[in-house]
Amino acid sequence: MKIYAWYVVLLFPVFLWSQDDLLAEIDKKDNDIVAEAAFKGLKIVNFESTKMLSKREFYFIVAHRFGSIKNGFDDFFGLDFANTRLHFLYGISDGLNISIARSSFNKTYDSSLKYRLLNQRAGESPVTLVGYSQLAVNTLLEEALILRPVDFSDRLSFTQQLLISRKFNDKLSLELMPTYFHEGYTAYAPQENSQYALGLGGRYKLGKRWSVNVDYGWHLNRADGSPFVNPLSIGVDIETGGHVFQLHFTNAQPTFESGFLGNAVGDWGSGDIYFGFNLSRVFNF
Repeated sequence: MKIYAWYVVLLFPVFLWSQDDLLAEIDKKDNDIVAEAAFKGLKIVNFESTKMLSKREFYFIVAHRFGSIKNGFDDFFGLDFANTRLHFLYGISDGLNISIARSSFNKTYDSSLKYRLLNQRAGESPVTLVGYSQLAVNTLLEEALILRPVDFSDRLSFTQQLLISRKFNDKLSLELMPTYFHEGYTAYAPQENSQYALGLGGRYKLGKRWSVNVDYGWHLNRADGSPFVNPLSIGVDIETGGHVFQLHFTNAQPTFESGFLGNAVGDWGSGDIYFGFNLSRVFNF
C-alpha cells in the first residue's frame, strides 16, 4: 500500500517574547456556539491536541527533550544528551493543517496532516473530532545496527489517530486518542509491526495564562518481555506574547508519535525521566 505525504518547507526561527496582536491569535475565546479553546497548545504534552491552525497561519515549533535526569550532575541532568525536533506547520484552511519536522532521535523526518471532522457545538455536538495522519522516516537505521539488509520499508512508520476532545468548562478539557501505528522495523523482534494504543489526556487551567497538562499512552498489544513502556507525561503550559511555552517531564525521549508510543524506556518510579520544553511561534500571512 502506498502512503502519500504532504510537505511544506518554510524556515526562519524567531525566538523570545513578542507583541499583543500575536497573543490574541493564541488566546482565542469561546463564543456562544463553538468551544474553540479546549487546548491552547497544538500538543497536550506528547500527544496532539484538537487545536488547529487557522487559515494561512504558519507555526514554527522547537521541541527539546533532554536525556534522563537520573544521573544528576554527571551529565547535567540530561542536558548533555538532548533530542531536538524542528517542526513547521501551515494552515491550508481552518480545518486542514500540514506539517514537516526533523528530530535528532534516529535522525527522523516526518510529515503530517491534521484535519477537523467535527466541532464541539452547543446543541449539536458534545465533542470536537480531529483526524491526524503522520508518516515518519528513520534515516539512522543501517545494516550494521540490525545485522541484515535494510529495506526502505524498514525505515518507515505510519500513525493514524482520532482525537476526541471535550471542553467541560473554562478550566477543564479532556481528550481521548485511539491510535494505530505501524513500524517497519521494531527494536524488539517479537513485537508486531502493527500496533494499537489508546491515549488519554487533559488540561486544567490554573491561572489566566497557565495550565497543567497530562497525557498517557496505553499500548494495547505490547509484546511480552518488551523493554518498552507506556508513555506518561506531565507538563505546564505558559502563554506569553505570541507564544505557548510548554515545560514537561516524561518517560519517553522521542517526540514523534511512533517514537514515544513504541520506544519509551523511562521509569517514573526510579527517577529515569526526561525534562523537555516546546516553544511555539506563530506567524500570519
